[in-house]
Amino acid sequence: MNIVYFLEKIDFYLWNIFLIYPLIFVGLYLTIKLKGLQFRYFFLSLKLAFSKHKDEGVGEISHFGALMTSLAGTIGIGSIAGMATTILAGGYGSIFWMWIVSLILMAARYSEAILAVKYRQIKNNKIAGGPMYYIKHGLNSNILSYGFAIFGILASFCGGNLIQSQTISDSVHELFNIPHVITGLLISFFAFISIIKGIKNLGKINSYLVPIMAILYLSGAIYIIAINYQMIIPSFFLIFKSAFNTKAMAVGSFGAGIMSAIQIGVARGIASNEAGLGTAAIASSAAKTNEPAKQALISISSVFLSTFVVCTITVLLLMCTNVVGIKDLSGNFINGAPLVMKAFSKHIIYGNYIVGICVILFGFTTILGYAYYVEKCFEYVFKNQKFFMLRIVFVLVSFLGAMLSIKVVWPLADIFNGLMAIFNIIAIFLLSKVVLDETKSYFLLKHTKDKSLFQK
Repeated sequence: MNIVYFLEKIDFYLWNIFLIYPLIFVGLYLTIKLKGLQFRYFFLSLKLAFSKHKDEGVGEISHFGALMTSLAGTIGIGSIAGMATTILAGGYGSIFWMWIVSLILMAARYSEAILAVKYRQIKNNKIAGGPMYYIKHGLNSNILSYGFAIFGILASFCGGNLIQSQTISDSVHELFNIPHVITGLLISFFAFISIIKGIKNLGKINSYLVPIMAILYLSGAIYIIAINYQMIIPSFFLIFKSAFNTKAMAVGSFGAGIMSAIQIGVARGIASNEAGLGTAAIASSAAKTNEPAKQALISISSVFLSTFVVCTITVLLLMCTNVVGIKDLSGNFINGAPLVMKAFSKHIIYGNYIVGICVILFGFTTILGYAYYVEKCFEYVFKNQKFFMLRIVFVLVSFLGAMLSIKVVWPLADIFNGLMAIFNIIAIFLLSKVVLDETKSYFLLKHTKDKSLFQK
């Protein structure tokens, strides 16, 4: 049996049978319990994320550093190359289902962040936090906590590493015709130099790089969409039409029915914004704060920025430039970052280089973010804070990913993300009362005008 076909089948059944309904149920349940907090306090979330305020309490990085480390794992390859693969695999309607599931799972992202800060531990003057700790200390379950940590390691190696290095390698080869093996060596070298100093160094790097690359990419994309403004309304119409069409909607020569659109949209949406996965909660646990709910509010903005800003703009860019469905000289559909490069180069001189630079920076910061995640999961499973050999293996996987096929790494990442998410959504559902109690305490103390919001 073909390995790609085998992985795609596992990916499809995992998300369609075991994950879509539980994720949506937990997201809706938390939304109701929190009385639509992600909608009521959306602007407060943005204000807390981007306004200057003093960081107080235990922690290793600032509120902004935690947000940027989280965004380094969410705004990136999944928001650029991932949107091209999403459309080709699931049709234009898949972005609609990304929007829906992201709105719902903002409540899950809020919940996992609040639990991560509340249940974090201090070991050898370092923060240890994330789903494995709130599962262990909140639910007293070793099976669930170890399950999350083990699949967290595998997901970090695949979704946080293989995909990034593969996409960077494809982009560099497309731009400069540099062999993939050379790119793999360079990625591994610079990744090792960056991660060797730990989370404080990563927080500083991401605080500088993430905003710069986001502004660079979004400025170019918005400019191209603006000069093709007549395509914006038809593009949205096609998205809505495709989302509910039971028959295949043509995307180039590809087609996708409603179930495929939902499956791909949900899987890639969660991979992009990490809501419900639990990985971003590891970054939240490192923030300097004594107020779990405050950091949780800040974390909501990461879902909005990754899905509703970057992902949506990328999809509109591809639709407005009409590049979806074009083929290369070998007759294969152009996919991933090279497709976004085609869209940029149609209207901006050397636009493909702008995308290439952004992909390299996006992918590299994502690798750095997941390097921290894999260390925390490894530490929990093996009770070991000596990460030198783990870092060596992690950068070697970066080298391997540079030479793998895009058709292998994306379904592989979806599979491990899904298996990891199972343990996390069980935990945040069972710990929903803790989330609600922490939320009540914060709002009654800090926002007295909203006293009635969480009172019966």
